[in-house]
Amino acid sequence: MRVALFVTCVNDALSPRTGIAVVRLLERLGVAVDFPADQSCCGQPQYNTGYRRETEPLLRRAAAAFAGHEYVVTPSGSCAAMLREHYPRIGRKAEREGRGTELTDAAADLAPRVYELTEFLVDVLGVTDVGAYFPHTVTYHPSCHGLRGLGLGDRPRRLLAAVRGLELVELPGAEECCGFGGTFAVKNPDVSAAMGTDKIDSAAATGAEVLCGADNSCLAHLDGLLSRTPAPGPHAAASPGARAWAPPHARPGAPPGTHGDAPGPRGGAPLRTLHLAEILAATE
Repeated sequence: MRVALFVTCVNDALSPRTGIAVVRLLERLGVAVDFPADQSCCGQPQYNTGYRRETEPLLRRAAAAFAGHEYVVTPSGSCAAMLREHYPRIGRKAEREGRGTELTDAAADLAPRVYELTEFLVDVLGVTDVGAYFPHTVTYHPSCHGLRGLGLGDRPRRLLAAVRGLELVELPGAEECCGFGGTFAVKNPDVSAAMGTDKIDSAAATGAEVLCGADNSCLAHLDGLLSRTPAPGPHAAASPGARAWAPPHARPGAPPGTHGDAPGPRGGAPLRTLHLAEILAATE
């Protein structure tokens, strides 16, 4: 089996290790991975801000870049939703405006071939145990596009539950938005930060070492909040509900991800974020 990797611009620019992890994971499962070099941004920022026509060239580019691939796999629920849910809407709108069926046809050809990573693993490959090993306590945040847009359901949690050494703990208020929402965070920064702080407080209350997600845009938002919060002082452990997390420079022994390479010991480690693909790619 051969797939095309749609790495997304956020991962390419900010979290390239997630893309590398996806390739490592899929190849370990016997899947050949192509990386079409002509891929670009899916246009979600433009589209969500109301610039529909400015998004159309990116639709054409994505359709051309991934032409001929039976499966297009992406480690991002939001970008998968853009290609699968919104590209067809852009095409239909252009058609209603009397501009022909070019975009409708392009979107109709591409959309059914797009899979978010956990969908591809569970629904196409039929696996939940991917041979991963990650001896850490993890809590999972389901991002809105994956949860509500794609309906990923329990696929990510089933994959995490099958990882050897991993202790999966429930995140209180898991289905609540983290406050990122793309341009929402720019237009409503105070509300966005408050929602993100609530999410981090909930994650810290679990005692988990790792706050895991399947969308690095949401994780970047949460990690930004973590980096702007002082490390707890010596009295913090005695305070009920105190946050057991610290800024990046105070995070020794971080697992593979944005802020370090070496896994830290179970227990007592500061909370950190990590994409699900990097956990699933980890081995002994």
